[in-house]
Amino acid sequence: MKIIKRSGSEVEFDISKILTAINKANREVEEVDRLTTEQIHEIANYIENQGKVNKRALSVEEIQDLVEEQIMDKKAFKVARTYITYRYRRALVRKSNSTDQQILSLIECNNEEVKQENSNKNSTVNSVQRDYMAGEVSKDITKRFLLPEEIVQAHEAGIIHFHDADYFAQHMHNCDLVNLEDMLQNGTVISGTKVEKPHSFSTACNVATQIVAQVASSQYGGQSISLTHLAPFVDVSRKAIRKEVEETLEETGVTMTEDQIQHTVEKRVRAEIKKGVQTIQYQVVTLMTTNGQSPFVTVFMYLDEAKNEQEKADLAIIIEEALKQRIQGVKNEAGVWITPAFPKLIYVLDEDNIHEDSKYYYLTELAAKCTAKRMVPDYISAKVMRQLKEGDIYTCMGCRSFLTVDRCSEVKGNVANAGNYQEGKHKYYGRFNQGVVTINLVDAALSSGGDFEAFWKILDERLQLCYRALMIRHNRLKGTVSDVAPILWQHGALARLKKGETIDKLLFNGYSTISLGYAGLHECCYYMTGKPHTDPAATPFALEVMQRLNDACKAWKAKENIDFSVYGTPLESTTYKFAKCLQQRFGKIEGVTDKNYITNSYHVHVTEPIDAFDKLTFESQFQKLSPGGAISYVEVPNMQGNIPAVMTVIRHIYENIMYAELNTKSDYCQCCGYDGEISIVEDADGKLVWECPNCGNRDQNKLNVARRTCGYIGSQFWNQGRTQEIKERVLHLGNKTICPEEFAVK
Repeated sequence: MKIIKRSGSEVEFDISKILTAINKANREVEEVDRLTTEQIHEIANYIENQGKVNKRALSVEEIQDLVEEQIMDKKAFKVARTYITYRYRRALVRKSNSTDQQILSLIECNNEEVKQENSNKNSTVNSVQRDYMAGEVSKDITKRFLLPEEIVQAHEAGIIHFHDADYFAQHMHNCDLVNLEDMLQNGTVISGTKVEKPHSFSTACNVATQIVAQVASSQYGGQSISLTHLAPFVDVSRKAIRKEVEETLEETGVTMTEDQIQHTVEKRVRAEIKKGVQTIQYQVVTLMTTNGQSPFVTVFMYLDEAKNEQEKADLAIIIEEALKQRIQGVKNEAGVWITPAFPKLIYVLDEDNIHEDSKYYYLTELAAKCTAKRMVPDYISAKVMRQLKEGDIYTCMGCRSFLTVDRCSEVKGNVANAGNYQEGKHKYYGRFNQGVVTINLVDAALSSGGDFEAFWKILDERLQLCYRALMIRHNRLKGTVSDVAPILWQHGALARLKKGETIDKLLFNGYSTISLGYAGLHECCYYMTGKPHTDPAATPFALEVMQRLNDACKAWKAKENIDFSVYGTPLESTTYKFAKCLQQRFGKIEGVTDKNYITNSYHVHVTEPIDAFDKLTFESQFQKLSPGGAISYVEVPNMQGNIPAVMTVIRHIYENIMYAELNTKSDYCQCCGYDGEISIVEDADGKLVWECPNCGNRDQNKLNVARRTCGYIGSQFWNQGRTQEIKERVLHLGNKTICPEEFAVK
């Protein structure tokens, strides 16, 4: 059995320490009030057994809570009082200098909690450690000085989650859509150096990656760029190449027909595109930002975003090349082609690429092959999005956060002073998200005891708590001067403000958004109704909960003139934190708190058998009620041999749901070369570990495992809660799933 110390390090459980602590408290009281030796051993044995039952490492705080409960259960109230008093005094001592041990454990790579916090960060790398060390200081300052006690207590108890506290001390925002078009067409400044409009496609790609790296180092969330903004530079290269060819022919006296010249030019243009796309793929993977990871970047691929037919045709070539290179993957240390986590790709399905007789159907087929092998691209249905976003089509930020439909340009015009602003056209690039606070719906349900009247009252109280926390996030950004991140606020990524000018005008009128996250709708519904939210008898309650969140955001928006929006939180490490907090407060309740994770957003529970098509159709109604961001997925086996089945799912996405993805597997064992699915097994302590089924290798440093964590791909492994969730996922498509016969893998 393992325990997690306050520093975050994981050590073997030592029962003698429990015995020593209880005996010390026992000796402080009169003999008549003491526990017997047998009772003390019963308590210690109970604690040890609880660790085995939970199948995860208990924290020191959890163990001390259990000790208190057991002493009280044995009616030794004076012993309990002594134990609690001693614990309180020690807590005061620790609070006076709360970050030292955390930082030391980070440096020595002993902090298990931090090591598993972000599945795309390697905590042994110096730059990552430096970021985590700064994060520990930021969290300490945030909890002690920047947040009111009620918010801190609610966060610690898992009632809400105040996201990204490790960056909150600085005036930083969450995620955004980079206005790459403005920066490339009108120039920008990177690290004090003026960068003019590129004169070739490959140069534009190189500049784009430098912009991505700079943006990633100036914020803490994801960013999205569009390939459409690179497309005009294809023709710039084409014209330059044609000029070179014609000059060479003139100098050498060689003659060529127009068709031959055109063929030569287009061949070189294709080579230029290949070079440029390769620059993006490899630069993004190999660049390391100031927070110690590759830039969290999404690449948007939407054909109808092009301004004319030539640009659209060139964009199609770029998309084709991007998909081909992603299918190939990148090489790991052993020289084996593997799946990279970034850049994430989003492909838009529309009338010109979804039908077999569509002009660009071949691109969708290529996208399907890419998804089957590398898990990306994800898919946006233009058809459904037009219905939900007032006719507009635009990318999300990071893994799923969507901007609200533009209203700022109609009210305030070119508030960001963008160089590519078009009057009368909705603006999305250059806009951003201020931050997230998530409500734990499961906790609200359990706190009500199953009483519906009490539930709605508690939910409203918790929403008001979230509102206060969100306003703290907003007010933290108010007064921020553009000088803190010139690439964002002065040089076009988000705005072109003056030096010394504050970003305040970008925080109102819907230019930016702020997100009310939510988690655990399934468990909330199951506890309150006794049924999963997929049951027709329970679905109305689940939808009513979602509507309540939207009504709250609408009221806050009217009051503050800020675009609050409901957001299906992509819990990563927080899914484990919420589960642990629920177990501590309410115990283990079958179907509700008996897992070491809770369900992301509105998703169907990972263990629930349901076919891919029914799942996507069912979840679509909840995407409508998550305007601030949502994504649905279907879990599938290796589909590389059955692309027609993938295409069937893609067509279903187009007709039924705005944003969805397919989760397949992409693993490799460096010890034996096995490239099938790496397994999750229990070790001797009941801890879940990854193991090669071919050679038994469990060394994470010699395993390449890529899994969809919560909208994006993770590759640095996960905490115990998320690992259990991954292990328990059922297939929604394949030989052994409930789906129409024609879709089964042959």
